[in-house]
Parts: sequence; C-alpha cells; structure tokens
Amino acid sequence: MKRCMKCSSLMPDDATKCIRCGFESQSALQPTPSMAAPQVARPVAHKLATPAAAAKRGRIRGGWALAVQSWRVLMLDKALLVFPLASGISCLLVMASFVAGAWASGIVGKQGSAGNALVWALIFAWYFINYFIIVFFNSGLVACAMIRFRGGNPTVKDGLRAARERIAQIAAWALLAATVGVTLKIIEGRVKFVVQIVTALLGAAWTIATYFAVPVLVVEKIGPIDAARRSVTIIKQFWGESIVSNVGVGLLTFLAVVFLVIPTGVAAAVLAVNMSSLAVGLAGVVLTLVLLILVSLVGSALNSIVLSALYLYATEGEVPQAFEAAQLQEAFVAR
Repeated sequence: MKRCMKCSSLMPDDATKCIRCGFESQSALQPTPSMAAPQVARPVAHKLATPAAAAKRGRIRGGWALAVQSWRVLMLDKALLVFPLASGISCLLVMASFVAGAWASGIVGKQGSAGNALVWALIFAWYFINYFIIVFFNSGLVACAMIRFRGGNPTVKDGLRAARERIAQIAAWALLAATVGVTLKIIEGRVKFVVQIVTALLGAAWTIATYFAVPVLVVEKIGPIDAARRSVTIIKQFWGESIVSNVGVGLLTFLAVVFLVIPTGVAAAVLAVNMSSLAVGLAGVVLTLVLLILVSLVGSALNSIVLSALYLYATEGEVPQAFEAAQLQEAFVAR
C-alpha cells in the first residue's frame, strides 16, 4: 500500500493517482512502512480505475452497481436473511411486551413528574433493548459478510458466535445509542420549533457519524466511544461527502415495492372485487404483506453487506470477492 503525500490517504501500490484527492506523482506516493512486509494474496476483482473514470459513472450508477454486487453475495449466502428476520421478529415482540406492560401497569395514565419519569425510564429501556437486538443481529450478518469477503463459507452459526463474542461491546454501544436517542427525544419535546429542527439535524449527524460503528465493533472489538470515533475517522479520511452516493440499495428496494409489491396488492384487490370473495381479498392482503416483509429483509441484508464491503475496502484496501474495484473506488472519490 502507498500513502499520498498530499492527503495521506492509503491506496494500492500500482495506482498512479490518489483516489481521494487526485494528486498524481510517482515520487510523492510512498509505501506505508507498516504495509511493507509481504502480504498474503487475496482474490480481487479488477484493477483500480482512475478517479476521472470512476466519477463519470455517476453516483446513482455507482450505488446501483454496489447494490447489484451485494445481491450476488446474498445469493451465495441466502441464510444471511435469517439475521434481519430474527431482528425484526424480536423487535416486534419487545414492542408488544412493552405496550402490554405499560397498559397493564397504568404508567401511561399517570400524571406529574413521577409519571413522566416512569415513562422516560420505560422509553429508555425500550430504546436500549431494541438497539441491542438490532446491533447484535447486524453484527452477526457483518461477521458472515467478512468471512465471505475473505474467501470463506460463512454459516448462521458463525455469525451468532461472532456476535456473542462481542456481546459486551454490543451492550455498551446499545447503552450509548439509547442515551443519545432519549436525550434528543427529550430536547425535541421541550423546545421550540427551530430548536427541534436543530435537534433533528443533530440526530442525522449522529447517524452518519456512526455509520461504520457495527463493522468496527465486529472487526476491531473496541468500546462504544472509540467505535464512534473510529467511524468518524473512516468517514473523514476515506469517504467524506460521497456517503450520499450509496443510494443503490434504496433504489433497488423502491423498485421492488413499485413493480412487485404494489402490483400484487392491486391485482389481488381487483380479483377479490370481481369474484366478490372475502377469502381472495384476505389472501391478497397476506401475500402483499409477505412480499413487503421479504423486500424489507432483503434491503436490510444488502445494506449490511455494502457497509461491510466499504469498511473492508476503506480500512485494508481489499476489494471483497463478488465486488468490482471500480464501483468501490467510486464511493471514495472526493466530491
């Protein structure tokens, strides 16, 4: 690996131009001392493209290519859908239990500071448990994706084992995320409209800053504060403004809803009306919901796969199997 003397970004040895700032000088690109030792060869896709060639593809096209390549990975490991499915079911069960508990105990109807304190304590607990569940299963999915990217054949058991080994870090991260989430919620509920907008922007900034937190927790096994800092460092050094270019998975999900879920629902409704059959209508509703859930699960899995691939490329300069270097490089081109 080389390091650009202008912006200090890492890049492959055979590259002639910095993929981040565009600086071109063979003498200015020096090998990184820590990377000077011989490395074990790993499968790569193609030779890196130049920044100009990558930029011409456009953000939407590059994001679409990343989504398609993450779909290839998912097709190799269809069992990865188990992680978002288990996460969704667990979160629904947690919500049902909290709603039932709050209703049975009468907390919601209590007035005064004591009642408000109990409500916020309940909200904090709900946030914490939900964050823990989501990060736990996402960690398992990311771990499996990393195994696949490095040439292995992951199983659901491998992902769950990896998540269990990092349960302390996951719990600490859930505690931090719940604290931030509830704090923003309290501020939002007690201040004027303008400050509410600022609070919403702070929430969005937090989401972006912690984008790489899960793969950092999985691979680097560090605490929540360090994970947040590491995530920010990766974004600043390797991705920057091009984070908004990763729209491929969202576009793929949107198209699936428009051309698969909605037509199915409309066709079922028309058929039920023409046949005057309640059973056909109910079957259509069930089928539409199943398709919508399936699309959501696939979208969630694809997001985690793309995230894992970008993290691996950003931190190690490795092009994961089933991905093309040109599309990964495009995500890191300075805008």
